Amino acid sequence: MNIEVFDTKLALGQAATNEAAKVIQQAIAEREVAYLIAATGASQFEFLDALVVQNIDWGKVVFFHLDEYVGLPETHPASFRKYLKERIIERVHPRAFHLIDGEAADVIGECRRVGNLISRQQIDAAFVGIGENGHIAFNDPPADFETEEPYIVVDLDERCRKQQVGEGWFTDVEEVPRRSISMAVQQIMKARHILCIVPDERKAEAVRMCVELELSPLRPASILQRHRSVTLYLDRESSSRLAALA
Repeated sequence: MNIEVFDTKLALGQAATNEAAKVIQQAIAEREVAYLIAATGASQFEFLDALVVQNIDWGKVVFFHLDEYVGLPETHPASFRKYLKERIIERVHPRAFHLIDGEAADVIGECRRVGNLISRQQIDAAFVGIGENGHIAFNDPPADFETEEPYIVVDLDERCRKQQVGEGWFTDVEEVPRRSISMAVQQIMKARHILCIVPDERKAEAVRMCVELELSPLRPASILQRHRSVTLYLDRESSSRLAALA
């Protein structure tokens, strides 16, 4: 696992963008298309703002959606479909962006639909974060490290739901949906490259546990220890509890 630490979130986001652009350009050069997984949340703001102004042929880029709340309208400020449309789709107009419909009447059927789409492709890069509870996507602890289903319906734990309130997406924890459609851990791990973007002091303990402790479903992002090409992009605050950097 490669770990890079930066003084500011802006510097972190720009460094991750530089690497992402290289991966995208290489994929386009090799096969005329790049397949990406995009995360959401407050931790991705600086990265996405820098990425969408890169000189990339976005008409040769296909995105897949990492996770979405079950039952939350797209018009809600916390909707990840709304986030991705405003921060990526409407700004760069990619060839395709396969969004998850969290309002689907049949959520298992929706998992199968997007799962069938992603199963046909080799993902070039997954852009992800780490939650305050150590989750990756919405795979809260204890995460399912075994399922080969690309997308699954998961229950959101209390700490995850409180994080969404703390970031300002909801005003009260009772407003936060209790379920999500999430890309499964093994599907994320199939990406050729993983860029894990994790700023802020509130993530420091989760980063420490997932980097320095043994792999465990109780620390979902610890699965990244097994990936052949993963870089953690941290700032001074999120890296502050790593013994190797003390």
